[in-house]
Amino acid sequence: MGIRPKFIFLVLPLIIVAVVLAGVSSYFVAAQAVTKIATQFLAFKAYELEKYADGQWKLLAENGVTESPNMVAAAKEAVVSFASSVVRSPTEAILAVVPTGSLAMSVTLKGDPVPPPLAGETPTLAAMATGAERGFRTLKLGGTTRVAQAFPFPPFGWEVLVTEERASFYDEVESIARRSLIILVASVAVAVILLLWFATYLTSPLVEVVAAMRRIITSNNLAERVPVHFDDEIGQLSHTFNLMLGALDEAREQIMKFALDAAIAQKREMKTRNVFQLYVPKDVIEEIFKNPEKILEGDDRVVSILFSDIRSFTTISEGMRPDELVRALNRYFAAMVDVIMDRGGVVDKYIGDAIMAIFGAPVRHEDDALQSVYAGLAMTKALEAFNEVQRKNKAKEFHIGVGINYGIVTVGNIGCDKKMNYTVIGDAVNLASRLEGQTKFYRQPILISESVQRKVKDILPCRLMGKLQVKGKTQGVKVFTVREALDATETETWAIWAKAMDLFYGRDFAGARKGFEAVLARDPSDAPALHLLETASDFIKTPPQPSWDGSEILTEK
Repeated sequence: MGIRPKFIFLVLPLIIVAVVLAGVSSYFVAAQAVTKIATQFLAFKAYELEKYADGQWKLLAENGVTESPNMVAAAKEAVVSFASSVVRSPTEAILAVVPTGSLAMSVTLKGDPVPPPLAGETPTLAAMATGAERGFRTLKLGGTTRVAQAFPFPPFGWEVLVTEERASFYDEVESIARRSLIILVASVAVAVILLLWFATYLTSPLVEVVAAMRRIITSNNLAERVPVHFDDEIGQLSHTFNLMLGALDEAREQIMKFALDAAIAQKREMKTRNVFQLYVPKDVIEEIFKNPEKILEGDDRVVSILFSDIRSFTTISEGMRPDELVRALNRYFAAMVDVIMDRGGVVDKYIGDAIMAIFGAPVRHEDDALQSVYAGLAMTKALEAFNEVQRKNKAKEFHIGVGINYGIVTVGNIGCDKKMNYTVIGDAVNLASRLEGQTKFYRQPILISESVQRKVKDILPCRLMGKLQVKGKTQGVKVFTVREALDATETETWAIWAKAMDLFYGRDFAGARKGFEAVLARDPSDAPALHLLETASDFIKTPPQPSWDGSEILTEK
């Protein structure tokens, strides 16, 4: 909506309200005055008639003939005659109603009788006569609505009504209403015409400003100027707009230069991102571009570290041509990396045929430990699909081990200004690497630390493998394997294993040996059970030192 209609819609209601209030108040004042005069006129006639009737009755009383029917009838005739003398309007009538509801007197200007009461009107007239009420009232007689000034006259048993037809009584009031409405409509029409003219006069400079703006936007010609017609606020607006156009014209060249530079910089940034995503995780690149001042800063945080390695890779590589080996490795890495990234992990680096991945850096999630275990399980499944292709190609199958640890590490860009590497360092990383190495000893596809087991034990079944004391540490850590689900036989076997491990660490080696034998009876290929069975048998013969906590010391990294 334009400013002109807004201006009209804003001011017009104010004018209409003011005119309507003035007209309505004038109407009510005039109507009240006319009604008051007409009512008082009826009351005056009623007063004169009542006074005359009282005079007639007193005359009868003074002569002692109130009981004479003839004299009373003569007095009534005198009252009727006086009533005829006060009637002035052809629609006026003076009536006398008796308790039966009939008319004892009916006086009009021309002497024509008033139409008799209708059947539905008689009870109302009877009630009026019986009640002997006084004052102004409205009634229906002969189907015509009348206004009346009433007074009772008990000597005759009358209720006297000085009446006028309601339409005639309020004729002047309705005439005033019609004239007031005509004046009101004319006033509003004149106000609207004047308002339209003033709105056009006041807003025409603004319309010119808008038109000039549209031409400038369409033609992109900042050299155009807005005409200044008035030396007021609108004129100042036009002048200020012209000044702004001049400033914009000067700044446009600079803005276009900045835009060109920004476009070139954006293209360079995209090229940089595309190149470095081949070497650096995408999340790391996003973090660097978001906070470039923190590139060289380290950050301590809790993450999950996953190591995977192809077992006996040297033997595999010796039996394959270099091109076949490269194709197989690329296909293997593509499958493993997809699994890791699908679970929110970041591939930190390739160490020969090994993969190091991080869950929780640079972006942290509440379930990093769980997602890293899911990734390890998915890697073993992806390896099965990989080996199917290897068998079809009559190539050697790959076997991997996965080690996962969850702990505090230092995360950051490590290196120098010529070569940087976003990675994690710390004891937690070393333990994850050791766990991956011990998958060969325990003959398990996945080994996780106790810190990981605490995060996933309520979701995934875990089996305690033993305690390991890695090189350089004085205390052992519990090592677990994990599965996505167990069948009924595995569930029973793992339960027997758990009880046997409790007995073993409780130094009940004989009881533990029976438990390990029960596990081997169910699965003769269970390498951890076979190893601990031999260890328990040795401890029965030669018990360990009192300080023994069940840890197996690793002498190699």
